[in-house]
Amino acid sequence: MYREAAEAPAVVRAQLRSNAASLARLAERLRQTPPRAVVTCARGSSDHAATFARYLIETRLGLLTSSAAPSVSSVYEAQPDLAGTLVLVISQSGASPDLLSTVSHARAAGARIVALVNAENSQLAQLADDLIPLGAGVEKSVAATKSYIASLSAIVQLLALWSRNAELAAALERSPELLARAWELDWSAAVARLTHATNLYVIGRGPGLAIAQEAALKFKETCGLHAEAVSAAELRHGPIALVRPGFPLLVFAQNDESRAGVAELSGELAAQGADVLLAGAQAPRATLLPTEAAHPVIEPLLLVQSFYRMVNALALARGGDPDHPPHLSKVTETL
Repeated sequence: MYREAAEAPAVVRAQLRSNAASLARLAERLRQTPPRAVVTCARGSSDHAATFARYLIETRLGLLTSSAAPSVSSVYEAQPDLAGTLVLVISQSGASPDLLSTVSHARAAGARIVALVNAENSQLAQLADDLIPLGAGVEKSVAATKSYIASLSAIVQLLALWSRNAELAAALERSPELLARAWELDWSAAVARLTHATNLYVIGRGPGLAIAQEAALKFKETCGLHAEAVSAAELRHGPIALVRPGFPLLVFAQNDESRAGVAELSGELAAQGADVLLAGAQAPRATLLPTEAAHPVIEPLLLVQSFYRMVNALALARGGDPDHPPHLSKVTETL
């Protein structure tokens, strides 16, 4: 896991070059024939990348974006009307039967299928109208790291080209260097605070919620630590009742319109005695984790890169094996 996460800067650098021409053509087709809506389809870490895509597509393109429930197709054998939609399917392996079923039904219903896949020869890749290779290479650790970041960078590249956002495209070009710097940041304070934790909340908002979801999964699968990802807004609608003095929270705050509210919440929780680990903003009494500043859309990639190094160290500190979590396999096939 450690080695593969460290490869993310090189993976993203190569991916941006390799996919530039094909994504430019796809972006032009999407401008000429805009979809009536976007539907994402994914499981696990890939579904967290889909959350990231939803926020970017809705805020940057104004297109309604929703998440498909693969069970609707694979278990209940129902076929929603997806004619004229863009189905964005994200998968490392491209092999899960429920995703394949959903994509097959969507294509038959008249949807355009765009697949972000690491396994370029997979069945999912063959079903797609447009293939966006992640280019992450072999990933042996059960815990996805570089393939998750590659999913995010591919989403950003497509969005920058689709929306003709030169500023975002330029920021993405600088991301490999920033990812390398983010990898070197010292988050050991989080390791010390969480080595003996039994549960925690992971907080984010907007695109940062996608990072919080991914972090919560990694805590569970690599550290045996129960973690729940919660929107900074949703926390106030009930979950905050669990927060007592000493309760740990890891908070991600990218530099966009959500940052002030996330920082305010962090300060309130810290003042109440919660053990707040805050990345990307400042708040009184919170433990501040170092971050790299960048374009607001790029910052989530940098935050999760720093997190991956920390969570690998945390897994080892808790006596776990981050490469081989119990009860899990690299390719998960669900019906």
